[in-house]
Amino acid sequence: MGLVVLGLLGIVLKAAGIGAVANWSWWVVLLPLALAPLWWHLSDLTGRTRRLQEARHDARRRERRRATIDALGRRAPPR
Repeated sequence: MGLVVLGLLGIVLKAAGIGAVANWSWWVVLLPLALAPLWWHLSDLTGRTRRLQEARHDARRRERRRATIDALGRRAPPR
């Protein structure tokens, strides 16, 4: 996601003629957008995407469980 944001920011700066980016070649400005799919593919191959997805799922599951226990009034008193 960071490469996409960086690429879009580069396009805006290049098109508006702001800063040093205005003097850069379009190839350099568009390079982050070309690298984003490669990063996503490598992330999938190494299992990073799956690990992040499982971590989000586990956090949601823990929060649901905590909310259910609180709603039932079965929360243990703080130590």
